[in-house]
Amino acid sequence: MSLQAIEQYLTEQLPNVTNLDSFGYRFFFYGPDQVLPFVTIALSDNEHDNKSNLSREGVFRVNIGISKASYNQLFTATQNDWDYTALNRFMPHPDYAAQHYICILNPEEDLLPGTIKFIEEAYLIAKNRFDKKQSARKAG
Repeated sequence: MSLQAIEQYLTEQLPNVTNLDSFGYRFFFYGPDQVLPFVTIALSDNEHDNKSNLSREGVFRVNIGISKASYNQLFTATQNDWDYTALNRFMPHPDYAAQHYICILNPEEDLLPGTIKFIEEAYLIAKNRFDKKQSARKAG
């Protein structure tokens, strides 16, 4: 799945998504607050994030914040030998795994259904968080 196709899916198929580009990343949020992204796309290495060798031509990393249950189904606690430069493989995020973020570099057609499923799950988590916050504002 191309970078453009992923961005198009996020902005055209999922209602109320906003985005922001900063420091070689594209951040995708639910709602206008832009507080916590549910998906980020890393486009280049930087001094704080260089484990995926994104300086390779055409390589990008999709980072997705999923539920703890989904994360635990995807990965076992004993897995810890990740090659964060590998293409088309779901992996724990190199820095945000504890927050249940996963990543995949250049997802291809065989992992497209899983990539979309995880993006939609992350979207629903972000939407629910936003809706709760809005309800609390109205009540308070």
